[in-house]
Formats: sequence, structure tokens, C-alpha cells
Amino acid sequence: MTFDYDLFVIGGGSGGVRAGRLAASDGFKVGLAEEYRMGGTCVIRGCVPKKLMVYASQFSEAFEDAKGFGWRGSECAFDWGRLNGAMHEEITRLEGIYRKNLGAAGVEVFDTRATLVDAHTVKLATGETFTAKHILVAVGGRPFVPEVPGSDLAITSNDIFLMDEQPKSILIVGGGYIACEFAGILNGLGTQVTQFYRGAQILRGFDDEVRGHVAYEMIRKGITLSLGTDVKSITRVGKILQVKCTNGGLTEVDCVLYATGRVPNTASLGLEAAGVETGRKGKIVVDDYSQSNIPSIYAVGDVTDRVNLTPVAIREGAAFVDTVFRGKPTKVDHENIPTAVFTQPEIGTCGLSEEDACEAEPIEVYRSIFRPMMHILAEKPEQMLMKIIVSQKTRRVLGVHIVGHAAAEMIQLVGIAIKMGATKEDFDATMALHPSAAEELVTMKDPTLRD
Repeated sequence: MTFDYDLFVIGGGSGGVRAGRLAASDGFKVGLAEEYRMGGTCVIRGCVPKKLMVYASQFSEAFEDAKGFGWRGSECAFDWGRLNGAMHEEITRLEGIYRKNLGAAGVEVFDTRATLVDAHTVKLATGETFTAKHILVAVGGRPFVPEVPGSDLAITSNDIFLMDEQPKSILIVGGGYIACEFAGILNGLGTQVTQFYRGAQILRGFDDEVRGHVAYEMIRKGITLSLGTDVKSITRVGKILQVKCTNGGLTEVDCVLYATGRVPNTASLGLEAAGVETGRKGKIVVDDYSQSNIPSIYAVGDVTDRVNLTPVAIREGAAFVDTVFRGKPTKVDHENIPTAVFTQPEIGTCGLSEEDACEAEPIEVYRSIFRPMMHILAEKPEQMLMKIIVSQKTRRVLGVHIVGHAAAEMIQLVGIAIKMGATKEDFDATMALHPSAAEELVTMKDPTLRD
């Protein structure tokens, strides 16, 4: 059978673009359809604009800290519109690079929605249909908003980047990394922030001590964090939103932001018509090679709900091309992935939490809490936390957790050591770099005694 394309990619995010570029560069005929903007969640409404906003929000503390180092000057004022404009210029620039690279590789791009018709056919919203030997679904995820009375009055993390005016007050609903990151961002930019989370502690799934440390610092920085609390209803009264809470209280804010998780973006995608198996939250079920139950249809990235991180989607897209087009079956290793959470203070983590490691085997925990040098003259009480989780039997480092300035930068390099199977003695044998916060990682000699 002759096909219109060797590969048709549905979705122009990081994973889909990487796969399309590599396959086209190898001489295969590739089509790609994206219904919104090229770059996906990461570039358009996720990692990139969020990190730019994180940087912007940290200056308020930096200006205050500078006084302790001898700096004097007039007070600075934040301009939401100026940040917004600069941020969207950068997003547009990056989108242009994505398009340029696809074009240079020979990928034919369609700026429209595509859905599945059958195992080898896609239909565009324009009415065109194309056949493909292989189809890759890489449509990512979308925010999930629980149904409560008035929830349609709320915004999601997708919308925060499109707001023309900065809210003076905001309620953020959720306790995951997206909720906590935006709580820190908006607090740093001067918005009065309240955060509701229905659970007992934020950042479920992370090391318990890390969770508690970050929650304490968030509260200390001025965020009103209400645990064990959820929304019953939202009502608009003039320009104000009145939020009834499960604890019986009433909160009034300019804006409500729901950050209660994301789900695979598979609604009305034609998966059922094509016979593709889906799982919890609508994710596409795939094997270790990203292949669905339909041999010609593959999926990578957040739509598979494996590890929902941009570098993982990129690696999965490359592995797909190696497997299908280069004759080199390649699995992606989803273990020990270094991860950063840009809360304030930020988190860097790789490997097992103390709790998960304890369930697996006997361990030792090395722990250091200290006030870094950069906070001393600023007279800031904020402390850093570093933990190393070690197997008693093999002495391998099973996990490292860092909370504080530059945690993300540190954990990327620590991740290399963990991936290589480094032991605690390898850490101990490494010379400390002084003065630095990171030297604590190689100077913790005695395990912490636990009850």
C-alpha cells in the first residue's frame, strides 16, 4: 500500500517536533499538524514563560536583600505589562525557531487540528485527509478543573500568561508543583496570594521533609496556605469573586486560579474510532517503545502520562525514530530523572524520597539544614535543606533532595552521579568546593539519627 506520508505527527510540542525533525532529516516524508502554536505546553504556556515569571518574581527579594550588602537607591516598581510584552516576544521568537527547524528538515506543517480516522488515516479540521504508514500522537495534556458551582469563573495555568492586568489578590487551588510555583511567582510580584489544598501537605509524592520545608518557607514569605481546605462554590459579586470554603469560611479575591492537575489531551481525538486503547484520565496506553495496541500508532510525551516532563518527551520522540525508522529498538529509561520545582525556595530532586527508599530496603539518611552565606548579610532567616538517601547494603546513593537557591542547577549534575551508580563514599571522596552551598553534598559525614 502506498501512503501519503511515512510519518504523520499530531501535535507540535517538544516530543512531536523532535520525532518529526529526526525522521524528516533521515529522508522520510513527514507531515505534522498543530492546532494552536508550535512549541507545545513547554514553550507556549508552561516551562519557558513560567521560568521567565519566576525570574521576574525573585527580584523583589533581591532588591530587599541588596540593602544588607550596601546597596542604596530608590524603590523599584514592577510593571506587569512590560514583563508580559517581553515574555511573549520571547515565546514568539522560540516558536519561530521551531517552525524554521521543521521547515529546514523538510517537515510539512499544517496549522490545524488533526484527528484519527483509522490505523493509517488522519483527518484535518480543514477537511483534508491523509494516510500515513506510521502515526505519532504527541498532543500533550490540558489543565483539569473540578466541577463545583462557579468553577467556570476561574482560570487555569494556561490563562495566567494571557492576563492583561495583574490581579491584586488571587486564590490558587491545588497543592502540586504548578500551584506552588504560581503561588511563589505571584507573591513575589506583589499579588496577595491565598492557596487552598485539600490534602494534609502540599507537593504530594515528594520527600516529606522537603514538602514541610517548602511549605514553611512559603508561609514565611507571605503566602496564606490553607491545608485541608477546598472550594465549595465561586460567585461573582461586582469585580470580586466570593469563594465559599469547605472549612466554612468565605474568601474574596480578584481571581481564582485552578491548578489541580493535568490530564492527557485526548478528548475527541478519534482514538476510539482507530481502536487505540486508553487508560486512566484518557491516557494512551503504550509499551516500552511508545507503541500503542495498534501497531502503526505510537504516542510520546504527556499524552501517555508516564513522566510528564519536557526532556522526557524529547527523549521519547528520539527513541521512537530510532525504533521505527532507524532499526534500533530503543527504550527510554524513566528512572532517576533529575527534576526541579521552581517554588520559592526551589527544589531539586533525583531518585527516591526517604519514605519510598525506606519501604524498599534499609537506608541511611544524611541531612543538612543551614543558612547559606548569601542570606547572612541580608539578614534573611531562610535556610537550605540537603538530604542524601543511601542504601545500607550497597552504599549506592538512592536519592538526593535539595531545597534552596540554585537547587535546579545542582541537581542536574548530581543526577549524573546517581545515574552512574555513585556511592556515598564516592561523594565523600570528592573534594569540597568552598565557599559554596553545594559543598554540603560532599561534607555530610554522619547519618541522621531517626526515631
